[in-house]
Amino acid sequence: MTQTVSPTKDKPWLFRTYAGHSTAAKSNELYRSNLAKGQTGLSVAFDLPTQTGYDSDHVLARGEVGKVGVPISHLGDMRALFDQIPLEQMNTSMTINATAPWLLSLYIAVAEEQGADVSQLQGTVQNDLIKEYLSRGTYICPPKPSLAMITDVAAYTREHLPKWNPMNVCSYHLQEAGATPEQELAYALATGIAVLDDLKAKVPAEGFPEMVGRISFFVNAGIRFVTEMCKMRAFTELWDEITRDRYGITEEKYRRFRYGVQVNSLGLTEQQPENNVYRILLEMLAVTLSKNARARAVQLPAWNEALGLPRPWDQQWSLRMQQIVAYETDLLEYGDLFDGNPVIAAKVEALKDGARAELATLDGMGGAIAAIDYMKSRLVEANAERLNRIEANETVVVGVNRWQQGEASPLTAGDGGIMVVDPAVEQEQIARLRDWRDGRDEAAVKAALEALRAAAASGENVMPHSIAAAKAGVTTGEWAGVMRQVHGEYRGPTGVSAAPSNKTEGLEDIREAVNAVSTRLGRRLKFVVGKPGLDGHSNGAEQIAFRARDCGMDITYEGIRLTPEQIVARARADEAHVVGLSILSGSHLPLIEELMEQMRAAGMSHVPVIVGGIIPDEDARRLLGMGVTRVYTPKDFQLNSIMMDIVTLVEPGAAAA
Repeated sequence: MTQTVSPTKDKPWLFRTYAGHSTAAKSNELYRSNLAKGQTGLSVAFDLPTQTGYDSDHVLARGEVGKVGVPISHLGDMRALFDQIPLEQMNTSMTINATAPWLLSLYIAVAEEQGADVSQLQGTVQNDLIKEYLSRGTYICPPKPSLAMITDVAAYTREHLPKWNPMNVCSYHLQEAGATPEQELAYALATGIAVLDDLKAKVPAEGFPEMVGRISFFVNAGIRFVTEMCKMRAFTELWDEITRDRYGITEEKYRRFRYGVQVNSLGLTEQQPENNVYRILLEMLAVTLSKNARARAVQLPAWNEALGLPRPWDQQWSLRMQQIVAYETDLLEYGDLFDGNPVIAAKVEALKDGARAELATLDGMGGAIAAIDYMKSRLVEANAERLNRIEANETVVVGVNRWQQGEASPLTAGDGGIMVVDPAVEQEQIARLRDWRDGRDEAAVKAALEALRAAAASGENVMPHSIAAAKAGVTTGEWAGVMRQVHGEYRGPTGVSAAPSNKTEGLEDIREAVNAVSTRLGRRLKFVVGKPGLDGHSNGAEQIAFRARDCGMDITYEGIRLTPEQIVARARADEAHVVGLSILSGSHLPLIEELMEQMRAAGMSHVPVIVGGIIPDEDARRLLGMGVTRVYTPKDFQLNSIMMDIVTLVEPGAAAA
């Protein structure tokens, strides 16, 4: 096999950093700074209230405003976010799903105010609800009406924003939830199929091939970079096969697999976090080395994302990594380096065979929409197996289960190596929201909401009415409130069944301890696991509940998006012996403070409360001061040790009983 230098050097992919925090104005400053440093596209992170369709002053938004992204409650916020950024010249990716029609409407309204030709707008809305049901949790409505909104956006962009990617099938969070490469391939492709099957009825037949070509993907690349590169080659070949054979697309340009990527955050470690720089670079190679399966846009996490919110300097470091690979190496001067390689070809075929088998299973169940519960349970099981391998040292993670000793990282000195969002940001955002409501034309708002409601109820495309609502001054919570009213609200599967599995390896001693303490209690040890607030990263809570179940505990885990009041009420009704809380959004201090107050008010001060999440040391000390019994962070990866801690916490009460 010989390789020749390409006659012309390839253009690099789009350089992005996933960014947004605090307020629209502060995020705008960050965007303009990143663009000045050489970033070539924007990737907008929205806060959880915006993602889940709540205004910043809603009870469920408490502690969440501006934490994991920028709060966008109305047109004024969107104006501030893109101030002095000409949208007609920008390529903007918006990581938004349940409220995608609404955020795109706000974006269009701002572009029109700037005088932009809307038909020239370029960018992407993620707009993938299936992965929200499976892994991320920012869904609002049930699957069928949510699918209809996805294809509403696609049909609208075909007519008005022909350069826009209306749907970005997101397998990123599937891998974060534990998906194997075969599962990631199958579940993402099944999502694309579900969307295209629905979209066919909404666009003219002659326009359908072009819409197939507008579907893009957003993938994950893990540390096993050879396997991940083969996965990307498998993605390109399977998508070509599906679009050709299932949909009869003949033009190659419409069958092309178009994807952007953020490399894996799941494997980033709190221990020895400087090692994450090497992990990120290796993971980037998986999506850049193979020309025929190269990403069109790359955004890299920062080295410190397992610790908290990255600072601008941390994001700059990740951007420089991309620029060095693209401009200092000779990577872009050659054709595909792996064509004709028998090892690569064999691995690609094996991945395709596994994905085809899983796709056949999904087809037999009626497709992705009908198979959500099945896919969720498979992901939880796969993630449990991944954690088991790390605990058993079968999978080596440097600095975690091997070579733990080392020098302290100077990168975390001083400010702890992360950016902290000022708690005052939330009240400032709420004040701006209330001023917005006071200054708008209420009659126009009421009329816009009624027209939107009628369109949603009748099955009419909601995009034109959403844009009109944006211009009238409607808020994010009001738009989503209409969708909840018309379509209802959905609670996703947890993937954790009530009955223990048959797994016993490594659990015998814990099961004996659970049985013994349960006998002394006079009933099975009761463990209530809850996720307060809007954080939908449920992997940790699911794995704790899954392992506790297999250890013989009586668990209650009702999924995501609960108020502290609801969790305390459940703990009281179930007579919980231990309450476990999981929060990864940075809102742990206000939410747990409220929950501890409610525990005391309910006469449950004696019940131990344990907390897990991305929690800085200083915050952990404050939580312990509030009465929390144990705090666990990503460094506490030995789940069996946590299980024994739970037994020990209950033991004094058992002895007293």
